[in-house]
This record gives sequence, C-alpha cells and structure tokens, in this order.
Amino acid sequence: MPKISPDDYIVNSSISLKDRKTLVQLDEDEKVEKQLRKLRKKLGKLQDTLYAHGKYAVLICIQGMDTAGKDSMIKEVFKDFNTSGLIVHSFKVPTPLELDHDYLWRHYIALPARGKFAIFNRTHYENVLVTRVHPSYILGENQPGIHTVKDVNDAFWDRRFEEIKNFEKHLADNGTIIFKFFLHLSKEEQKNRLLRRLNIEDKHWKFSPGDLKERKLWDKYQVVYEDALNRTSAKHAPWFTIPADNKPSARYIVASILYQALKGYSDIKEPPLDDDIRARLEEYKAELNNE
Repeated sequence: MPKISPDDYIVNSSISLKDRKTLVQLDEDEKVEKQLRKLRKKLGKLQDTLYAHGKYAVLICIQGMDTAGKDSMIKEVFKDFNTSGLIVHSFKVPTPLELDHDYLWRHYIALPARGKFAIFNRTHYENVLVTRVHPSYILGENQPGIHTVKDVNDAFWDRRFEEIKNFEKHLADNGTIIFKFFLHLSKEEQKNRLLRRLNIEDKHWKFSPGDLKERKLWDKYQVVYEDALNRTSAKHAPWFTIPADNKPSARYIVASILYQALKGYSDIKEPPLDDDIRARLEEYKAELNNE
C-alpha cells in the first residue's frame, strides 16, 4: 500500500475543488482496513502519551456534504482511543440557548482540555457554509445591525471569516493542535449513498427528505466550501481535502495524517518520574509484596 504524504491533501495555496480527487483507492478494501487497525492502535498509544504530557490539546474538525462519511470516519479511526480522553461533539441546528450567545460560544465551551482530543462533527464552519447558502438563517441570530437578508453582505462574511481565523489562532497559540478535514465527496457517490439509505431498511433512520433539498443546492455548497478552504487554511490550522468516495481509504488517509503530524511533536513525551519516587521504587515494591 502506498505511503501517505500529507502534502498531497493539504490546502497550502488556492485550490479548485473540481481539481481535487474525490476517489482514491489505496488497495483492496480488506487490506486497507487491516492496515487501519494497526495504525489506529499506534494513535491510541500516542493519545495516552499526550494525555500524560498534559500540555497540548487536539481539535479535529470534520466537514463534508451529507453522506460524506463523517460518523463512520469517527467510529473507525478513533476506535482504539481511551474514551476518557476523547470528546465528540456533533453541532446541529443551534438551540435557543445557543442563539442567545454569539455564534462561536457553543464551540468555545466544547473545546478540549489539555491532554485531550475533541472531534467536531460539523464545526464552527457551519457558520460560513450552511448560513452562506441560506443567509436567512443569520436573522435567527438576532444580531445588532442585521435586519434583513440584504444586511448579510460581503462585508458581513469578511468579518466572520476573520473572527474564525482569530478564534483558531488564539487556540493554536495556547496549545491546541488543530486539524481540519473536508471529506470531498462526488455528487454521484452521494446519490448512491442516499439510495442505499432508502433501499436498506435498517438505514432508513439516516434518511431525511431535507437531504434531497440540500442536494439541489450542491453547486452552491461547492462554491462556499472552496472559498472557506482557501480563506482559512493556515499553518497552525490546516485544511486537508480527503477523497471520500471510498470510505476505507479515506479513513486510512485521515489516520495517517494525524499520526505523522502528532509524531512530529518531539516534545510530547511522558513526564519523567519524580527523583524521590524513583529512588524509592524498590521500597514501594517491597511494601506491596510483603502485604
């Protein structure tokens, strides 16, 4: 199986989503899944070290169109994590309480503590993606100076992008390692996955008629996604476009990018044992053995 190079997927210059692959098949699915099982065990051990080190937090942001594989990505890549050090947040339509605060509030309170991982399944970028396709949603935020959809203009979006970039820069400056993954799905594959939800009875619960309404806006979503990726990918908070038409390969690519990047932090180590405790190890062993 080919070695994964994060440089093949990172957004480090202006990109066109049309030029980015939606399908990469690294090998036969069974072989890729076998390699993923090995890799996620390594990620699990690395998580233990980061938890013991206690100086960094990790924020993993996952975005993508409906059926892109966000839920199964989380389930399969992080299966060997200690759940006490992993928090998953799925951001849906804002609640009345959330709308009583600024749009980033619900994301701030979900951030990981040092030593922990947090996964945002849909993220703070919903505030420049879904709301940009449906600007009327902004009116529900009850913001000063926003009275009609006409007030949600280019200047409004420019300001919001700057706020999001400042939010991420603040996090990175204070010890949060940020990864942002866009699961890049083809329209044809989304059709196949929606049909699967309709054809298989135990998948019916996943289907919503709203998925079809949003599918009609596919081209608009591609434009706003591309703009968001280009505006907000930074060295301290990079975006990666992950070909999502083949789920096993997509999962392995994400796991490999995470592992390679985190292994690059040479200062993430288990803390050394206190000198006094180390000097008395044999004494403590004897105490326990002589009970």
